[in-house]
Amino acid sequence: MAQNSTHPAGSASSAGSPSPQNENLAALSAAGVSVWLDDLSRDRIRSGNLAELIATRSVVGVTTNPTIFQGALSKGHAYDEQVKELAARGADVESAIRTITTDDVRAACDVFAETFEASGGVDGRVSIEVDPRLAFDTDKTVAQAVELWKIVDRPNLFIKIPATEEGLPAITKVIAEGISVNVTLIFSVARYRSVMGAYLDGLRNAKIAGHDLARIHSVASFFVSRVDTEIDKRLEALGTPEALALRGRAGIANARLAYAEYQDVFDGGKHTSTFAHLSSSGGNRQRPLWASTGVKNPDYSDTMYITELVAPNTVNTLPEKTLEAYADHGELRGDTVSGTAAAAQEVFDKLTAVGIDLDDVFRVLEREGVDKFEKSWEELLSATATELQSTGGQ
Repeated sequence: MAQNSTHPAGSASSAGSPSPQNENLAALSAAGVSVWLDDLSRDRIRSGNLAELIATRSVVGVTTNPTIFQGALSKGHAYDEQVKELAARGADVESAIRTITTDDVRAACDVFAETFEASGGVDGRVSIEVDPRLAFDTDKTVAQAVELWKIVDRPNLFIKIPATEEGLPAITKVIAEGISVNVTLIFSVARYRSVMGAYLDGLRNAKIAGHDLARIHSVASFFVSRVDTEIDKRLEALGTPEALALRGRAGIANARLAYAEYQDVFDGGKHTSTFAHLSSSGGNRQRPLWASTGVKNPDYSDTMYITELVAPNTVNTLPEKTLEAYADHGELRGDTVSGTAAAAQEVFDKLTAVGIDLDDVFRVLEREGVDKFEKSWEELLSATATELQSTGGQ
């Protein structure tokens, strides 16, 4: 893993004082990109590593998902004592997982409390996702979102809700309850428009219900590298020079088109009047969040999904490997997104021209995204059930 050449993450300087912020990541933050870590574990919290990333890597938030939790609980012994206590109390596997994950997220929220206050509630956020098996059930998603909000009981929490068709009304209902939401698994610009509409509907209903709109925040997690992975596979199957020349271009073009839609709704575009009315009552814009920004293809630059997606009022949530790569050799070329919609649309027009069915791509990605999280969740449940049984039998 690449490290800053002066002070690796979490190290101290020779004088014993904390390492300074990495210059590359500090410059990225200054350009309007909030740097969030796409990972969380109890070891990371207890060891002080998370606090060190805040101090040396400009990290101002954390995202989690079922895969991250499955990975955290499968490594080391940080959870052994709690699992033993839960087994002694006769906890079932569902309640055990809920307790373990919400405890980690609450602790992380506390680590980010100062960041949250300093940013006026914009950053210092930690996300926890509703059970992925509920992705196609609106009412159960809403019920669990409210439950998780109450259990964690921290103002800097985000509840992650997938942007499935059934998730859209859930987003509106949860926002209307005064709960901040991270909308996840967004792949298409068309679905992103619906997500923004669901958020604005939620703000309107929250206002009617008497909630303080200034306390409600939201981000819309637009997935990037997975788009390239799926489309590149189809381009390579076509095999023509025209098709192969388009590899590695779809994910960034898709995100740039999404940002143009964001500007249209929240940043002075022709449809900003709807938000302006809510903004005058304290409503916050729903920031775009670039997710899935770890490069899957080793032929591509390991920082391409950062360098090519710099724009004001955005979030980039990074796996630690990608975070460290940018700290080591990331380049900042200014705003690389604003004003690029026409060129991005040309990429999509060329993709369609060579025979890529974009609607099918986005359907496949959404279904696969839910399936991957469901699989991780089932693995987490199975492993925890085994631990509860073995511990309880001692």
